[in-house]
Amino acid sequence: MRRWNGWGDDSIQPELPGTGLKFLKERIGPAKPLPDTSLEDVIAQVPPSRLPDHPLINTDPETRIRHARGQSLPDWLAMRSGQFQVFPDGVAQPEDAWRVRTLLDLAAEKGFNVIPYGGGTSVAGHINPLDDDTPVLTISLEQMNHLLDLDTESQIATFGAGTPGPLVESQLRARGYTLGHFPQSFELSTLGGWIASRSSGQQSLRYGRIEQLFAGGTVETLRGTLNIPTLPASSAGPDVREMVLGSEGRIGIITEAKVRVTPLPERESFHVMVFRNWHLAREAARRMVQAKLPLSMLRLSNAVETTTQLALAGHPLMTGLLETYLKLHGAGDGKCMMTFGITGTKRQCRFALKEVRAFCKPFRAVYMGTGMGRKWARKRFAMPYLRESLWQQGYAVDTLETATDWDNVDYLMGLIEVNLRHGLSHEEQPVHVFSHLSHVYPQGSSIYTTYVFPVAADYEATHERWKHLKETTSALIVNNRGTISHQHGVGKDHAPWLPQEKGELGMAALHGLVTTFDPGNRLNPGTLLRDETDSSGNDNRTGS
Repeated sequence: MRRWNGWGDDSIQPELPGTGLKFLKERIGPAKPLPDTSLEDVIAQVPPSRLPDHPLINTDPETRIRHARGQSLPDWLAMRSGQFQVFPDGVAQPEDAWRVRTLLDLAAEKGFNVIPYGGGTSVAGHINPLDDDTPVLTISLEQMNHLLDLDTESQIATFGAGTPGPLVESQLRARGYTLGHFPQSFELSTLGGWIASRSSGQQSLRYGRIEQLFAGGTVETLRGTLNIPTLPASSAGPDVREMVLGSEGRIGIITEAKVRVTPLPERESFHVMVFRNWHLAREAARRMVQAKLPLSMLRLSNAVETTTQLALAGHPLMTGLLETYLKLHGAGDGKCMMTFGITGTKRQCRFALKEVRAFCKPFRAVYMGTGMGRKWARKRFAMPYLRESLWQQGYAVDTLETATDWDNVDYLMGLIEVNLRHGLSHEEQPVHVFSHLSHVYPQGSSIYTTYVFPVAADYEATHERWKHLKETTSALIVNNRGTISHQHGVGKDHAPWLPQEKGELGMAALHGLVTTFDPGNRLNPGTLLRDETDSSGNDNRTGS
């Protein structure tokens, strides 16, 4: 069964290896876990619903709890402490677009707000109700999870927008196709959520980001139904499809998504290269993508992440032998690990591997084969469970991500890491920080940074630690040519920094777009655009 206060299946309880725990203690000190509250205690806090009785609306307290928060660190702290503060007044699980239309008409008539809910995996506050006097209905699309049509001639598949990643792939693979969109949240996140937040999958070098995969579909809005035709390309003015991408529920609820699919590849493999230092590794990654080598994915870990991965892997004997082997080949302290994927026909894969190995030879990389790559592939969707293991030991973990041009990658990554690493120095508390490039482009790259720190003496102080780290680093990002989000979306947490990226005129255009579809400001207010205040007059800045 899915955890009500954390990530994923509650039967999965990964253990933190002893070597990993020792590694963290040596770097950031020992930690003492905070007490978790019980589901029963939270149920007792849920207030009566303010919504009208309706056969499509469930006001059961536990259901409302399970749809009240996402997976950001503040969400995690709220769920673990029981300090939710606000809950949706009801949850609807419509089975089709007609029922979604009925619920939106009811919201307009009765004057309540609506929050779309996919897999509940948001790490930016997308699905959290505002603390104000307006009733809130969360509309979960989990029942709309089927492959509705597959046009094999045009290679376009039509899905219900609530289809989670595993069901997208299993239903397509049964017909010999794949979408190829694999975000780390793949186990739980949904196709509609990927579109609404402009998601990026791990193998986007081959398949493209979601904006390349989304071909059209249907959106139910408060002004009526928006149908987006599937066209291979068009010069007929601005693209309405692009208006839906990244709209985060502000203009309507995606009910059907038409996506561009690909026949299953003959062969796929994942490989690891180890470089002597970051400079060589980064230059190799840049030149590989700019040379358009036929890869399906490329992930480059910096030295601290490489060391951390080896420590958390356990198996100290095998890790020691690996370290010795790498040192003999010139990759000692400062080494950086590159994981890359090759996908296609047998002939294409043989050619691609030959090209990559030849390309990396001048950079003195050590080719490690597919053993470590296969291990990464097996565990690539299990990493979110690591937060549970760390939490049980008293450590909080969170991530920040951005993207910037190649000439700025090293500088911005350095700013981010230094700010986080020393961000709690006023408490004399070190923070463990490491990064990787998760998605690379000819123009630049994403930067994905993880940071770990011991929880404080209580939940409030722990939240203050996070808030300080998040806000100061987000400001650094937007002030130094980075986007506030490369793949997680804006939500409520990133909304304060969006104006700096979009500019005054750009923000006015976004407000105008939202107002056109939602003049009453009822769809996911406070998300994407900071245009509302709560009942106390506080704006929706991060942590407020």
